[in-house]
Amino acid sequence: MKRDLRLASWLIFVVCACVVMLMVWQAWTARRNTMDNIQTSTVNLAAALSTYTDGIFKQSELMLIGLTERVEKDGVGPLQIERLKSVIAREMGALPQIDTVSLYNVEGICTFSTNPKAVGVNSVKREFFQHHLQTPGRAPYIGPTIRSRASGEWVISVSRRINHPDSSFAGLMVVTIGVEHLLKFYSGIQVGDTGIISLTSTAGQLRVRYPHLEAEIGRDLSSTPIFTSERDKPSGTTRFVSRIDGIPRFYAFKRSDVYPIVTVIALGQREAMLDWLGQTKQSVLVMLVLLGLVIGLGIRLIKHIHSRIRAEDQLLESQAALIQLNRHLEFIASEDKLTGLANRRRFDQFLDVEFKRARRERNMLSLILMDADHFKRYNDHFGHLAGDECLVALARLVEQCIRRPGDVAARYGGEEIAVVLPGTDEA
Repeated sequence: MKRDLRLASWLIFVVCACVVMLMVWQAWTARRNTMDNIQTSTVNLAAALSTYTDGIFKQSELMLIGLTERVEKDGVGPLQIERLKSVIAREMGALPQIDTVSLYNVEGICTFSTNPKAVGVNSVKREFFQHHLQTPGRAPYIGPTIRSRASGEWVISVSRRINHPDSSFAGLMVVTIGVEHLLKFYSGIQVGDTGIISLTSTAGQLRVRYPHLEAEIGRDLSSTPIFTSERDKPSGTTRFVSRIDGIPRFYAFKRSDVYPIVTVIALGQREAMLDWLGQTKQSVLVMLVLLGLVIGLGIRLIKHIHSRIRAEDQLLESQAALIQLNRHLEFIASEDKLTGLANRRRFDQFLDVEFKRARRERNMLSLILMDADHFKRYNDHFGHLAGDECLVALARLVEQCIRRPGDVAARYGGEEIAVVLPGTDEA
């Protein structure tokens, strides 16, 4: 039973350990699956937003190509400018993301703009103007996010160089994309309270951030993993703590195949893992209930085994006491109370057993039967007490003469005493 107790204790421990390990494995697997789903969904969303952003810039580029070719072909006279205005008005009606369209001469002065406040503004020191002044290529240039001098709004400039027939610099055409348009579009995407959508340059300069933080526009993010350890990947996912607000997030990014723009989607880790955390808490609660049941049943089982052990111990003690009592009773039942010799019942049993053994083994068996002469006269003369003392003394003398363990002396009856001597002949 003690072995059963140890086995039950080990069984309870193993069951509890298995339940805990199963719970840990299930929670770890669910966490891994949740993180995989987050990575898959965010990288797909980043790819979709990158495609949308490419479309925005492609529309701006196509608009610039048409306008710059018209200027190079028709010139910038008053009549040509009026025609240009009507063309720009039609195209801006179809492209709500366009904030302004401006024309700059070789000196960096705005000679035409859809925002009259911009006309006459000198932008020679603007990054986009210096780029085209020093670069003969005709590819569009996407400038940093700036606050428009004319409208006061945050915009991203997309510009294209205008050339003379000899390919010399003749100015440039600039369209600005309203950051507010992008922020409005991003606001329709559910990224949670701590989620972020951002556009950066391939060098890591922040262009657009949703939620919008003006102080962070232009921040250098080149030291983050997206632009260090992940810089050679066209798309991917990573995790790190934001330098802006210190919140750990899951990041998914997609580098544009056409423009020097990186689209980034970020979800707050704690917020993104809330469903998993809730499921894990429920699983832990179920596990605790299950462990409580197992431990409760185990305690009852152990108590039951303890009770059985105590009952068995008590039974063994009772059995030993009963055996001892039976032996004592058997001894009392087979002993003559007066002389202490075997009584007639024990004598008959012993003689029968030894007689059969002697016959079976063809061995000798001797029987001595003696009595006290004139005992009745002695007993009548001196009294029963003296007679009893005489019988006791006689029994002691007979016992002293018996030296072998197998010999038995018995009171045969009255003053008669018998001695059985197994293996003894008449000599």
